[in-house]
Amino acid sequence: MQDVQNTPAGIPLAIDRVGVKDLRFPLLVQDRERGHQHTVSRVDMFVDLPAHFKGTHMSRFVEVLQDFSGILDYPNFKNLLREVRQRLQAHRAHLSFSFPYFLHQNAPVSASASLMDYQCTLHGELDDADQLRMFLQVQVPVMTVCPCSLAIADEGAHSQRAMVTMNCRFAGMLWLEDLIHIGQHAASCQVHSLLKREDEKFVTEKAFATPTFVEDVVRNAAHQLQSHELISWFRVEVESFESIHNHSAYACIEAPGSQTGAGQ
Repeated sequence: MQDVQNTPAGIPLAIDRVGVKDLRFPLLVQDRERGHQHTVSRVDMFVDLPAHFKGTHMSRFVEVLQDFSGILDYPNFKNLLREVRQRLQAHRAHLSFSFPYFLHQNAPVSASASLMDYQCTLHGELDDADQLRMFLQVQVPVMTVCPCSLAIADEGAHSQRAMVTMNCRFAGMLWLEDLIHIGQHAASCQVHSLLKREDEKFVTEKAFATPTFVEDVVRNAAHQLQSHELISWFRVEVESFESIHNHSAYACIEAPGSQTGAGQ
């Protein structure tokens, strides 16, 4: 049969990334407390395409993924990228796993147990020199109380949920739990999945005792990321879903970490 993908392109322009998006695949990820946990990932897989090829072979991405063990660690991740690059005869391969990660959580007063989920993404790029660049992203929901509103109001202040998104390049084993902890403690209060009345009282009073602007939250998180011994670069973004405004408040810091020049 004719290999149409390998015929000359009508417009000979190189393509930076071509491939498949939104595949679903089961994963086994490392859990610091319990060893590992099962989850389901959304997978994106891309390669570069030279100008002289009309197209890539999309089915090969799926074939490579079907042979993957599903155990997400550094050796398996790099080998999967290497296999994508080789099977597609590319110079550079890109791979992303996006998945919910669950932590067991106890309410602050009643100690009621529940599971809290955090959206995570592991992204990697492998070039033809076999150099791997990895980035880990975690989204952590939090609560903020506005310092200005609290200072000027006779009663109360406006409060809202916010999202802390941290994207890091790193060396060694960077635990998801470390990033989640940083996000949780950057704002007025962390968000819980299960609260009794005594817990709600505690959470509300704690949040109002620690009012934070979106600028405070992004600086608090950046300070911790910058001092983390395994992080060589980071970008932290905070979006506050304002409760009394018809818009969100936003702040971002991108900077090198303590391990500048290092990283996988």
